[in-house]
Parts: sequence; C-alpha cells; structure tokens
Amino acid sequence: MTRSYLAAAASATPWVRVLRGVVLPLLLVASVGGATQPAGNEVDAAALRASQAAVGRETGDHQFIDQHGKPLSLADLRGRPLLLSLVFTNCVSVCSGQTLHLREVTRIAREALGARSFAVLTVGFDSAHDRPDRMLAYGIDRGIDDPDWHFASADAATVRRLTDEVGFTWLPSPRGFDHITQVTILDANGTVAQQVYGQAFSPPDLIEPLKALLLGRPVERTSLQGLIERVRLYCSVYDPVAGRYRADYSMFAAAIPALLVFGMVAVALILAGRRNP
Repeated sequence: MTRSYLAAAASATPWVRVLRGVVLPLLLVASVGGATQPAGNEVDAAALRASQAAVGRETGDHQFIDQHGKPLSLADLRGRPLLLSLVFTNCVSVCSGQTLHLREVTRIAREALGARSFAVLTVGFDSAHDRPDRMLAYGIDRGIDDPDWHFASADAATVRRLTDEVGFTWLPSPRGFDHITQVTILDANGTVAQQVYGQAFSPPDLIEPLKALLLGRPVERTSLQGLIERVRLYCSVYDPVAGRYRADYSMFAAAIPALLVFGMVAVALILAGRRNP
C-alpha cells in the first residue's frame, strides 16, 4: 500500500501534490483543533448541573425596584406561577433574542391558560448598569406591553443571592458576561419547578409545566440526557471606548480557518481538474 501511494504521489500533478502535501495536513490541524474544544462543553455541563440542582429549591423574598422606580418583591408575585428571566440590557444578541421569543411564547401561553394565570419577571443581573430606566427602555424596545410582565433591577448582593438560588450561571469577565440561557418557572409559593433552556425553546417546553402547576399536578422533570447540547454560555464584550457591551462574534471567527482550508481544497481540486481533463 505504501509503494502504491508513493508511486501515485510521484506521478501526481503539481496541484494534486499541493493538495496532499499542504492542504490535507491543514485539514488535519483543523480537525484536531476542533477536537480540543470540549472545555466549553465542560463549562456548559457544570452550568446545567447547577441549574438542575436548583429545581425544588425555594427562593427568598428578594427586593427589587421595578421599571417605574417602585419597590417590588418576589412575595408580591406569589400566588400564581412566575416566569423568571435574567438578562443584561447591554446584551443585544442572545438576551434580546430570548426576550423576544419569550414574548411570543407568553402570548401563546396566555391564550391557552388564561390572561392572568401567571406573571413574568425579567431581572437585569448587571447591577452596575441595569437600573430602572434601562429596564423600562428594554421592555419598551421589545414591544412588551403586558401588565403582568415586570422588569426589575436590584443591588449586586440581591442579584447574586437570586442567581445562586435559581441556578443561573453568569461569569463576569473582561469580555463582559458569559451566562446560561434559561427561563426559570417558579410555582405559586416561589419554588423552582422547572428550567427551560435555549434562546428559541419550543412553546410546550414552557406551557406544559405551567399547565401542570395550574392543575395541581407534578411537573415532569426534564432528563439530563441531551440537555447539554441545548445549553450554552454566551458572551458579549465590553467596549471601554463606547462604554457599553457589544456582541462577541469570536465564536464565528473561530470557524474562519476551517472555512479557508476548505476553500483551498475546492480551488486545488478545480485547478487539478482543469490540468487533467
């Protein structure tokens, strides 16, 4: 097999030799590089475990300031299920997309379960920036006009206690924040009943647990199997010049070398085909 390979290599056209000698090793490097990425999955798995460990945990009576500058506590929202979403207002990609999706699913849920059957609370976890005026603008900019949807902010200690209780992983860093995308469903007593993951989850993922709570039935626990693929920590970047966060597209930039390699392969094959009709 080695002799036949060497013979074929010797008789190959220059472009084919380029393909074998340069492009294929680059492809190997790209594939090996891709194989070194599971560290991110390990972080995602840890975030998922923390999130799932919060199911069944009671939340405290945390004190917030709502979007109108008025005091608001979790106790004020008890007596019916509550959807809790944690965002930071400078996140213009993942947080915004999830909020817009939650708006549409909330509309479907209200039609199915009743207009006042549950409440929604969006809390800004970037306490240094997510003040009441920012939370008000965040809701308005996303077209949310719902009397049972509250936008709130709190001090850093309250945010940390709340996020720990509901298993919400967020990591401040020089790049901004990495955070899990989840909506936490609290029952009427403020206990974590279910976690819903992803930026664009399926409506039944949220509506069925709500229905179970309203009917007094146990909420079916989601299996850990396969959930890791639906949970990601996303990041944004703080721009000190602009004084705000911007989207971090490094996850897409990481794919550019592989795309360039495959482009080189395509060019080499085309040119080799032209030289050897």
